[in-house]
Amino acid sequence: MIITKKALPRRTFLKGVGATLSLPLLDAMVPAATALAKTPAKPVRRLGYVFMPMGCDITRWTPPGGEKLDKLSPILSSLEPVKQDVTIVSNLELANAYPGSHATSNSAFLSAAKAKVTESTDYYLGTTADQIAARHIGQSTQLPSLEMAMDLLKLVGQCDNGYACVYQNNLSWSSPTTPLPAEAHPRIVFESLFGEGGTAKERRAALRERASLLDSVSEEITRLQRELGPADRAKLEEYLTAVREVERRIQTAESDGAKNQLPDLDRPLGVPASYADHARLMFDLQVLALQGDVTRVTTFQLARETSNRTYPEIGVPDPHHPLSHHGNNAEKVARMAKINSFHVSLFAEFVQKLKKTTDGNGSLLDHSLYLYGSGMGNPNVHDHTNLPTIVAGGAAGKMRGGRHIQYDKPTPLANLHLSLLNKVGVPVESFADSTGTVDELFEPLSI
Repeated sequence: MIITKKALPRRTFLKGVGATLSLPLLDAMVPAATALAKTPAKPVRRLGYVFMPMGCDITRWTPPGGEKLDKLSPILSSLEPVKQDVTIVSNLELANAYPGSHATSNSAFLSAAKAKVTESTDYYLGTTADQIAARHIGQSTQLPSLEMAMDLLKLVGQCDNGYACVYQNNLSWSSPTTPLPAEAHPRIVFESLFGEGGTAKERRAALRERASLLDSVSEEITRLQRELGPADRAKLEEYLTAVREVERRIQTAESDGAKNQLPDLDRPLGVPASYADHARLMFDLQVLALQGDVTRVTTFQLARETSNRTYPEIGVPDPHHPLSHHGNNAEKVARMAKINSFHVSLFAEFVQKLKKTTDGNGSLLDHSLYLYGSGMGNPNVHDHTNLPTIVAGGAAGKMRGGRHIQYDKPTPLANLHLSLLNKVGVPVESFADSTGTVDELFEPLSI
């Protein structure tokens, strides 16, 4: 077999007219000297972040019981199928987010830094954890990092208690003065993953000259399949099927959007009308990006702080932001918790998909770490203590899930950021206001 004589390079692409298709990790990418021993292809480590806005009802979030995650709380119940792959961490805080605001909830989540109070362009924050990771594990990929969101974030000027809108609009900062905008349109994300060079406008024009990305590289696919063994052909076909399905859903959304006379002003034209469908599509794009090793670092904002999005699909017609200021009204708290549960359920689906996606000698989930959480604890009082936090993944066998870590006193979220960076191979000794690491994530249960 050709591939056993000369290994296929990991950075192999199939090129077509205006398109470049990255490949998943195949056994054919094993060096020829080890192929006869059937050594699986060596995976890489990935790091991702999913931001949930406006905190939660912590009473419905916190799991009952002790260190072992035997039973899940109402908000976290959708994680049941992947319970052994996740850890809940309680009583983390963002001390630098005070005096307390929506802007600082967003800006401190990945930076753990204090935002400069300004309504102008002299904003100043800190380099975020994802960008520190991108400098170390993202430099050999097409995209050092991928920033995604669900909303159009075009607010300018002053947005929240004297803070410039830039703090609320951007999770990722490559330096204290350089925010990185997130993309909410699935088509544009798809083009960034598979378009070949040029500006965004040029990639879009090239990609739309044909009906499908896979049509453009069909000859290359046929050639490659002849060179692969049965197992690799199956892996490749699974990946191509996923790419084809994502592209089909994007095209359907664009077609439906063209017929919509009253688009949602907070949602880009041409995205799925349903929030859940849009979110699932954005999560699936992340799976493709990781599977093809287009990027190893992702961030995803499920909604912006102060979002007035409603969720009629789950029976919550109330705008999210007013609900978060519930004044301890039991009915409002219950509806807010319903939104919290909905957001977690979408993340749970994503984690399950990562677990089902083969990657070398394991799955994408085995070789990734994902942090899901919010920069706010109790939104009714704008506090930044006891933050809702989930860690999912395996980090190549280094993380042990199925547990609930509860700190006796507020502990810096920066400690968790530092731990996750270290476990994916980023050699930093401190981060923001860190005081140590969350070693419990990577140690056996004490019971």
